[in-house]
Amino acid sequence: MQSKRALIMLALSVLAGLAAVILAARWMGQQAAGEKSSVLVATRDLELGQAITAQMLQPIAWPAGSQPEGSFNDVKLLEGRVVRAGIYKGEPVLEPKLAPEGTKAGLDSVIKPGHRAITVKVNEVVGVAGFLAPGSYVDLLVNINDDRDKSISRVVLERIMVLAVAQEANRPDNSKARVVNAVTLEVLPEQAEKIDLARNVGTLSLMLRNQVDIEGTPTNGITREDLFDPTAAAKKTAAAPAPQPQATPVRRAAPRPAAPRPVTEAAGTVEVIRGTQKSTSNF
Repeated sequence: MQSKRALIMLALSVLAGLAAVILAARWMGQQAAGEKSSVLVATRDLELGQAITAQMLQPIAWPAGSQPEGSFNDVKLLEGRVVRAGIYKGEPVLEPKLAPEGTKAGLDSVIKPGHRAITVKVNEVVGVAGFLAPGSYVDLLVNINDDRDKSISRVVLERIMVLAVAQEANRPDNSKARVVNAVTLEVLPEQAEKIDLARNVGTLSLMLRNQVDIEGTPTNGITREDLFDPTAAAKKTAAAPAPQPQATPVRRAAPRPAAPRPVTEAAGTVEVIRGTQKSTSNF
């Protein structure tokens, strides 16, 4: 009797296991057959200023409702669009990385509205030993003689983006330094005026900065005298003396009025002349 009961319990356990396996398989099949969408990704690295063609794109499956914002699933919407920011192979093509519709291919298509591109002649020193690359940010330093014919070096512009190095507008795959003879910068019109004046009246240098560093660092510049004076920097950056704490006012008793002085009548003198005689009388 007990063995029969054990067999029944074993059979029930096997049936429950089979039911669980069937339900799990059915659930997984439903999930696999769920709604799918597609997103267009790049089949190669897309360069700045390059026009997109159909051969540069391929669709990949993407869960419906979770597509990246600004993505595309129709090749016709992307044909002829110009790349404004580098897109790597396998990366979804997004609207923020494209130039406005109707833009023609070329470096001018990647310039932000209101900005301009200006080229600066550089050498190994000015070009930060060849470590500049498109997308880098630099500060501009100028060395000139002021009105008193004194040399001064000072930062005139900060966080300027490099559009192109020589004739290349793409960031190289490796970080090997390349010495070039020209760098193209993206600036505002008033910044272009400063650069044009600086390179004609003095010596221009570039300083490479961290891409995520957006804080400005105002400076007062440095002269030849400051260069050999170890206390010059401290003098220029010395804080103003702290205000002295105000003393608590002390109340003083009002002075007693002085006793009135007795009025002394002024004495009068009369001089009387009679003929040849003269006399004086006091009153």
